[in-house]
Amino acid sequence: MTHLLINIDHVATLRNARKEKFPDPVMAARECLAGGSKGIVFHLREDRRHINDQDVMRLRSELDTKLDFELSTVEEIVAICCKIRPELATLVPERREEVTTEGGLDVLRAKKRLTNVIPRLFDAGIKDVALFVDPNLDHIDEAARLGANAIELHTGDFANASSTAAKLEVLSKLKLAAIRAHQNGLQVHAGHGLDYLNYSLFGKSMPHLAEVSIGFSVIAQSIFSGLKDAVEKMNHLVSGSTYEG
Repeated sequence: MTHLLINIDHVATLRNARKEKFPDPVMAARECLAGGSKGIVFHLREDRRHINDQDVMRLRSELDTKLDFELSTVEEIVAICCKIRPELATLVPERREEVTTEGGLDVLRAKKRLTNVIPRLFDAGIKDVALFVDPNLDHIDEAARLGANAIELHTGDFANASSTAAKLEVLSKLKLAAIRAHQNGLQVHAGHGLDYLNYSLFGKSMPHLAEVSIGFSVIAQSIFSGLKDAVEKMNHLVSGSTYEG
């Protein structure tokens, strides 16, 4: 069964827009868990544009759930991740000018830095280390050689495809990537741009999918239906069960 994890970054984005103390990302995380999320995802960026250091500390100390700490390979952030010891660390590319993460890591180009960072994360006691990658088979093979034990497939190209035919073309690449990752002994995660309209096509097509990370679409829906209900609705889509809300 595929597990749903909810990314709460955009709760912090809203809070920071007015430099307020609310809405509280930790309170939002509790609502997500009440709605059936199997864990909480957050990205501590260098510029702290949404989640900040205090949020990270509180998420670790106040919640008893799986945490997926998304991070770049910048030393300061790696050190914080090692201190927090989330259940999962997902290494992602990061550019200050981007609105959101725009693609997967270039694993071959980042090899030297990843060779240092991946063992550090494991040595800190973090159970799983994933690389956020495009469906590039060479990058997936390299992720395994570097010692990661999971990948998160970047699904943005699938989400942004303008037609069903285009989505199916991207899906074929994602399926091959998931199979290659599984052959390499890597857990398969996925995320970016998945929502209530496109998930059914994606979910029924993907083999070996252990978990998905979904954030923006759920937080947006919560404006109209409340966060717990929005998570419940997405959770039913991911699990394949009937939504009765």
